[in-house]
Amino acid sequence: MRWLLLGVVLGVLLLYPAALAVVVAVVAAILSKPVIVAFGLGIAARPYMHRPKRWAR
Repeated sequence: MRWLLLGVVLGVLLLYPAALAVVVAVVAAILSKPVIVAFGLGIAARPYMHRPKRWAR
């Protein structure tokens, strides 16, 4: 799915070169919000985090 979205973005950029400015502006707006960046990093790191299976006594 990620590669499909990347292909769509690259295809749009090839068809409409002026869209690069719009894509850069959208990415800059998203990265300027620390809560969104932290949420995205948390989602990316969740599969690699180890959680205890049961409570320790």
